[in-house]
Amino acid sequence: MKAVLFPGDRQVQIVDRPTPTIGYGQVLIKSRASAICRSDMGLYSGAYAVVGGDSAGKGQIIPGHESAGEIVQVGPGVDHLKIGDRVAVHLAFGCGHCSHCLSGFTMLCSSWKCLGFDVDGGNADYVALPAANALLLPDEISFAGGAVMTDMIGSQYYLQQKLHVAGNKRVAVIGLGPMGAAATLIASGLGAEVIAIDIIEERLKFSKTLGATHALDSRDANIKARILEITKGAGVEVAIDCSGSPIGQNLALDIAGKHGAVAFVGESSKTEINPSDQIIRKLLTVVGGWYFPLSAWSEICDFVLSRKLNVEGLISHRFTLDQAAEAFDKFDKRETEKAVFIWND
Repeated sequence: MKAVLFPGDRQVQIVDRPTPTIGYGQVLIKSRASAICRSDMGLYSGAYAVVGGDSAGKGQIIPGHESAGEIVQVGPGVDHLKIGDRVAVHLAFGCGHCSHCLSGFTMLCSSWKCLGFDVDGGNADYVALPAANALLLPDEISFAGGAVMTDMIGSQYYLQQKLHVAGNKRVAVIGLGPMGAAATLIASGLGAEVIAIDIIEERLKFSKTLGATHALDSRDANIKARILEITKGAGVEVAIDCSGSPIGQNLALDIAGKHGAVAFVGESSKTEINPSDQIIRKLLTVVGGWYFPLSAWSEICDFVLSRKLNVEGLISHRFTLDQAAEAFDKFDKRETEKAVFIWND
């Protein structure tokens, strides 16, 4: 089968690998869509791995942690899935026995492994995985849509449900890359008034098509005053930082109102904040937004379908696997937003 590898230094190899064999409790997926994520860029450059153990970032693991496809083989012990089923892939493989795994939060398992970082991922013609990680995909949702839903849509829906985003809330989304675009789409779908914030004009314009009521340039020196004006001096009930930058994270803390909530979603290693003024004296709730539990998948699909959300509209570019070098180069240079590999055979 054809597969992508990252040898480092922003190089891409398309190699021939044996089709994976499966064992007890596993399924084999024929890839139909696999999305590129900003988290892949550390592997692409060879500089770091956002998650993963010793094998991550060594250049021998097939990347791709947002995948969808069709089951072509079912291993022994699997009776809830069959050949021909359309599925999306949950990226976290856990031990299956700890309290986190039993509650569906496999990404919190102390021995968890991540698709595309620790184990071969979706940027290949076939993917082998535990049957528990194969999430049934409704016929009304395309494979490309399913791939996008396995990370940013699913993560944002679960996070915003946790933050009780609804029609009586104002939600500020800071950083309108793919994750921020998804945050805007979900918050709008939940009925919230969305304030979208970025420095790139095209992203700000796009956010309005996703349901944002306001689109603000964060380089504006008066942005905090503008948000206070929009919120009649109260600040927003929810602020979601998807930028991962210290400026964006501090802005989220600053514009959140009293009794409000802030979620940090963008990956980050270090930020300096002022807890007394930004958190303590506002009785602020601050949470991390990462991924969704297995149990949330059917609700995520129901939400997308019932609200008629155009998740495919988040995709800016589509590539074949043979175009992997071009796809990662353009994504790395931010010449694309959400990019997805598509198999049409």
